Amino acid sequence: MLFSITMNLVLLLSTSILFIGVFSEEASKPDVVNVGAIFSFNSINGKVAKVAMKAAENDINSDPSVLAGRKLTISLHDSNYSSFLGIIGALQFMETDKVAIIGPQNSVMAHVLSHLVNELHVPLLSFTALDPSLSPLQYPFFVQTAPNDLFQMIAIAEMVSYFGWADVIALFSDDDQSRNGIITLGDKLSERRCRISYKGALSPDPTATRSEVSRELAKIQMMESRVIVLHTFSKTGLLVFDVAKSLGMMGKEYVWITSSWLSTVLDSTSPLKSETANSIRGALTLRPHTPDSKRKRNFMSRWNQLSNGSIGFNPYGLYAYDTVWMIARAVKLLLDQGGTLSFSNDTRLNGLSGRTLNLSALNTFDGGKQLLKNILETNTTGLTGPMQFNQERSLINPSFDIINAIETGNQLIGYWSNYSGLSIVSPETLYGKKPNRSSSNQQLDSVVWPGGETTKPRGWVFPNNGRELRIGIPKRVSYRDFVLLVNGTDNVEGYCIDVFLAAIRLLPYAVPYRFIPFGDGHKNPSYYELVSEVSAGVFDGVVGDIAIVTNRTKIVDFTQPYVESGLVVVAPVKKISSSPWSFSRPFTPLMWAVTAAFFLIVGAVVWILEHRINDEFRGPPKQQIVTILWFSFSTMFFAHRENTVSSLGRLILIIWLFVVLIINSSYTASLTSILTVQQLSSPIKGVDTLISSNEPIGFQVGSFAENYLIEELNIPKSRLVSLGSPEEYAHALQSGRVAAIIDERPYVDLFLSDHCKFSIRGQEFTKSGWGFAFPKDSPLAIDMSTAILALSENGELQKIHDRWLSRKACSSEAESEQLDLQSFWGLFLICGIACVLALLVYFSLMFRQFSRHCPEVPDSTIPASSRSARLQTFLSFVDGKVEKPKSSSKRKRESISGNGYHKEEELTFRSGRIERDISHERQNGDSWLVK
Repeated sequence: MLFSITMNLVLLLSTSILFIGVFSEEASKPDVVNVGAIFSFNSINGKVAKVAMKAAENDINSDPSVLAGRKLTISLHDSNYSSFLGIIGALQFMETDKVAIIGPQNSVMAHVLSHLVNELHVPLLSFTALDPSLSPLQYPFFVQTAPNDLFQMIAIAEMVSYFGWADVIALFSDDDQSRNGIITLGDKLSERRCRISYKGALSPDPTATRSEVSRELAKIQMMESRVIVLHTFSKTGLLVFDVAKSLGMMGKEYVWITSSWLSTVLDSTSPLKSETANSIRGALTLRPHTPDSKRKRNFMSRWNQLSNGSIGFNPYGLYAYDTVWMIARAVKLLLDQGGTLSFSNDTRLNGLSGRTLNLSALNTFDGGKQLLKNILETNTTGLTGPMQFNQERSLINPSFDIINAIETGNQLIGYWSNYSGLSIVSPETLYGKKPNRSSSNQQLDSVVWPGGETTKPRGWVFPNNGRELRIGIPKRVSYRDFVLLVNGTDNVEGYCIDVFLAAIRLLPYAVPYRFIPFGDGHKNPSYYELVSEVSAGVFDGVVGDIAIVTNRTKIVDFTQPYVESGLVVVAPVKKISSSPWSFSRPFTPLMWAVTAAFFLIVGAVVWILEHRINDEFRGPPKQQIVTILWFSFSTMFFAHRENTVSSLGRLILIIWLFVVLIINSSYTASLTSILTVQQLSSPIKGVDTLISSNEPIGFQVGSFAENYLIEELNIPKSRLVSLGSPEEYAHALQSGRVAAIIDERPYVDLFLSDHCKFSIRGQEFTKSGWGFAFPKDSPLAIDMSTAILALSENGELQKIHDRWLSRKACSSEAESEQLDLQSFWGLFLICGIACVLALLVYFSLMFRQFSRHCPEVPDSTIPASSRSARLQTFLSFVDGKVEKPKSSSKRKRESISGNGYHKEEELTFRSGRIERDISHERQNGDSWLVK
């Protein structure tokens, strides 16, 4: 290896010495602008670039105003697909004082030559070495004059997302440009929730062999994904398509997307050989988009004359032409700025001048930095459209045509631009509008896919290797209605199995499968271990009563749930027998007491408000007490006969009747439940009381309930008891081994259908469902979910449920809770406040009337009136009867008096006159006569 490297270096440097004399004379001419170009002349792009660059050279030299009379000379070097020869050519150009180099053709040489031009300050411009990793920070003197592969990969990623595919296979040449392009593609796909499921590397172009390609395609043929992205160069790419055709991989279900190399073949090789045309039919490819212009049409019309029919035109010819013009304009600007095309020796190489290798001939371009700056500040319009670099040193507005290879050649199905994404409208039309990258705005024309299909391929199939899907099923020993392995046979039955088979029948493609039991047959298996076998590759899927829980979704993908589930508490219950006092059970004792008290309070308040003006609320004391009691309790049945006259009384009665309505309705509903529904009692009301009780709790073997109780509810493992069958459930509950059992609702429903001594206590405290498990990102999970939704919508899912699980369960209604004051205190509070306010208003009015009609008689000889006498007088006033008001006509006549004021209403007392004897008043012969 060391000897080989030494010989290569000797050959490299000795060859450079041979060319010193040849180019030294040309470099000394001040009126010549020397530019070098490195390409593989036998490649399609090399042939096109050679013609285009010579055309640009002639056009520039024919216009004296461009270089002020100087002559542009482009020296061409054929690298012949060899990086070594490319390096030799670059060294020759450096020795002969080239102001710029166009090329190299591929990114492998670009990475190497960029280090050389960085040191010697010679701009290196390439329109085909488009590796996204050629950073301007690392390689400041390397300039890409065509859209690099970053934008190609974004376009391909958006196409994959547009057609709804999730997985793609990447096939590429194992060189810097292709490898880094595929890395970029993977990043852009992940941003759109897609991925590269497999990367197939081939030997660098053009060294890949047919046997190598066949081996790689045979691997791909065994995989699920049928979307293949081919990122390579023309020779390897056409070989891949030829082998794929022979392997039957250019037929139905396959999708082939290539980078721009295929469009160069379609454009520059016409007509294609029939074998080549047949092998690429249905493929999609990208072509750099160049807007239409008069200059472009004129150049294309000259193409056959320029190329002598040796090669067809493709857009990279336009980029080659514009690149030469870009250099010429930058040189002109450099000269106008006062710069010179001078070179100087690199002092670091002076010490090597006396040796056999003449490395000191490598000169540094003095005006290289300014020339590079002028190139990057280019702002003009060329054959490719606007020529301008952004801050990242990429051409502005990169865009591509999307081409579909068809039987008659190729057709344009749309465009991609970095500005607006996928569109059937040319990018330059959209530049004046607001960018819209929403999915609804992305659009492409119809495509003819491989095999002549016009319907979009699904993008994946089951591997065509004859292997059936390995579907794991739990080997249950209890609750076998869900999954049942018939003894002595391979037949599998059960609710979950029937749902799976019904969904499989709805898929638009055949799915070969076989069921593989999992478990020892002595106890229910661990479902987490069963699901883990999918992620480990042992099973291709799992079918059964698999709960969709968090830790399982981290390792597999689940389908849409086909049955709802959730954890519930099952505990022993006892029936509450009826009693003669069942009618009192709807309310708690406190509720009964408060209700009775409010009946009396409301009756008393209404009596007070109605007593002075309503004859029905007057009479002897005993009669009035009976009236209060009768009126109060008759409102319970809305059967009160007494009418209310006062506004305050009516208001209180309305509020109270609303309260009575609510109480009656609640009592009736609760009593109905008590007398008609079996009442069960248990000290366990739900999961909260179970947790706080410190009693042992049972769970089903293999269920996720164990981890949930420990990790989520913080129940000590010592309290948990594993149970394996419904019989164990019943025995453990009856014997007191466990206070309750926590399990999923479908199991509990089956258990309770045969065991009526137990009941569900409380509500479900988790919400989940059962689904089928498949590997992460498996398309089958999506298709099966769609099928399960279809089963739900057409009623088939319910029929399967009824066939397996529709058993008449025992009544498991929980004990009806007594209604307590907590449920009604708001109503009582409103009613109480209304009563208090009504009494305050009433007595305020009474005091006002009393002060008007019974004022104190001032007498200096008589002591102040006794407070008790005054209070007794007030109470007598309140107890007095208000006479009925006169008719309106009579009141009107009496209201007019000499002074124009209204005559006040006269109040009389039913007792006639009240005499109050006070000792000191009697001595003076005075008394009060109150009317």
